[in-house]
Amino acid sequence: MKIGLQIPYFTYPSGPTQLASELVNIARSADDNGLYSLWVMDHFFQIGVIGPPELEMLEAYSTLSFMGGFTFKIKLGAMVTGVTYRHPGVLIKTVTTLDVLTGGRAYLGIGAAWNEEESRGLGVPFPSLKERFERLDETLQIARQMWAGDDSPFNGQHYTLERPLNSPQPLTSPHPPILIGGVGEKKTLRLVAQYGDACNFYMHIGTNQIRHKLDVLKNHCADVGRNYDDIEKSTLGTVHLADGEMSAQQVIDLCGELAEAGIQHAIFNMPNVHEGTPLDIFGEEIIPAVESL
Repeated sequence: MKIGLQIPYFTYPSGPTQLASELVNIARSADDNGLYSLWVMDHFFQIGVIGPPELEMLEAYSTLSFMGGFTFKIKLGAMVTGVTYRHPGVLIKTVTTLDVLTGGRAYLGIGAAWNEEESRGLGVPFPSLKERFERLDETLQIARQMWAGDDSPFNGQHYTLERPLNSPQPLTSPHPPILIGGVGEKKTLRLVAQYGDACNFYMHIGTNQIRHKLDVLKNHCADVGRNYDDIEKSTLGTVHLADGEMSAQQVIDLCGELAEAGIQHAIFNMPNVHEGTPLDIFGEEIIPAVESL
């Protein structure tokens, strides 16, 4: 099993003036301790389950590029980009740039978008759910086309690209993995089967639901002629390694339960990650214990 770190929160005791230093320390520690991946949310306002919208929130791809400059092995991605936030041609160029400048370490994490408050707050169009899924489908087609080196015109219902040229191409072969976030059985998981290299579910839905969602994905793969085993299965959840919270063994046991349900890549956020100790515990105890799962 692979272990990833998600950073959804930038309001640290040291304040904004030390935020860059905090991120340097967190990213370097994650890299040094053998975590496989490092993710930030693609939001412009803080989200309600974490705190009020006024809390500090950094733009995702600037932050990933910053952290990519002083890490060496860890994969980097947005968990996940809302499809309406960036024009697809620019998004693919952005992820390609991240991949090239980090030596082939980028993911494209993407979903149908949901945060109407921040979209309207910053003047980003927020169409209906039906249209957002249509745009997601077209964006995934554009990603595949651009990363295949095909610069012929793309004419979709929502996007027209006269020459989707992408030079240089990403270093990751055949392209940065496309991770599609969400659990919708009729649309999201079918898009994973058609275009995705990875799926991501919230860990809190529980292992029974994870098994069910993976069964649905397997059926979609059969319908479209896709090899189910080619898709990386991941989860996103929270662990709090601290006295009175969770122990290393409890996290190891949790990873075992996720692995038994079919998960290969467990991504965690950690409320006290800026303290450093949780990442050291992952490197010293948890990752060696779960890497063979």
